[in-house]
Amino acid sequence: MARYLITGGAGFLGINLVRYLLDRGHEVVSIDFAPFDYPEEDQINAILGDIRDRDAVEKSMEGVDVVVHTAAALPLYPPEEIYSTDIEGTRIVLETALKHGVERFIQISSTAVYGIPDHHPLYETDQLIGVGPYGEAKIEAEKTCESFRDRMCVPIIRPKSFVGPERLGVFALFYDWAKDGKNFPVLGSGNNAYQLMDVEDLCDAIYLCATLDKDKVNDTFNTGAKEYTTFREDYQAVLDYAGFGKKIIGLPAEPAIWTLRFLEKLGISPLYKWVYETANKDSFVSIEKAQTVLGWDPKYSNKEAMIRNYQWYLDNLQNFENQSGVSHRVPWSQGALKLAKLVF
Repeated sequence: MARYLITGGAGFLGINLVRYLLDRGHEVVSIDFAPFDYPEEDQINAILGDIRDRDAVEKSMEGVDVVVHTAAALPLYPPEEIYSTDIEGTRIVLETALKHGVERFIQISSTAVYGIPDHHPLYETDQLIGVGPYGEAKIEAEKTCESFRDRMCVPIIRPKSFVGPERLGVFALFYDWAKDGKNFPVLGSGNNAYQLMDVEDLCDAIYLCATLDKDKVNDTFNTGAKEYTTFREDYQAVLDYAGFGKKIIGLPAEPAIWTLRFLEKLGISPLYKWVYETANKDSFVSIEKAQTVLGWDPKYSNKEAMIRNYQWYLDNLQNFENQSGVSHRVPWSQGALKLAKLVF
């Protein structure tokens, strides 16, 4: 069996991938600056370290066959943290992997690299225009990965926003309102097509990139749900599952967006620009390339993925009820939306 290094192994995608690989009999090493505090801790080699620390990365890379690079500073981090982690950190991990003779380096990028596009579906060949530091940094990280492809197999995966067990972050805001029997506001009519995906389907795509022929996978692939409808309909499925008879409520988009921009400047909005600027627009990618080249076949629809995540949220609420932060592992602070919740 292969030895995998997962950067960001204590994060939402990281822990799901750890479990996925352990189930298939692989050795797993994790490096993360957050403690790996899951029940699987004694089954892996968990290294507490920052990917910007070359010595820590060197330590984690010993005997590794495949690197899955999930570590990233997310959009709510300060810009300098995003640039240093997502660009320089990626370069350090790549250089160290090459030095140690690692066979494959799988980069987990984001569809944020497409910015706010003017057409759909989006293809891997479309122009990359990042919105904000996170989108810009992800583009630069991809360029760095591509520059190593002549010396190492470096698949790049661009997933849509993914949900599943352990996912909190911005989705916890919605799940909190659903749990408490509230209607939920959306920007605009909510009749825009908005693709998500399940984390298990993403793990399947990663594993295909790790195990198929190198010449086939040394490329860039979009991933997302195969079945999705509209923002309103998919989110309504969670409210229906919650059982309070509540509805998705559309808000006039432009006034709401201007309000969110103002709240973001004041530092009391839980949402960042890419979220609120795209929430009322179509957002979906073509997954045809991953299906054709990798033979990837996503199992979960948007609705199924969100309901599965919501049920996990309910089952584990006591573990994070009073926490907040800026990663996907904890709920994001609701900020000014706490007041809005009172009237819905």
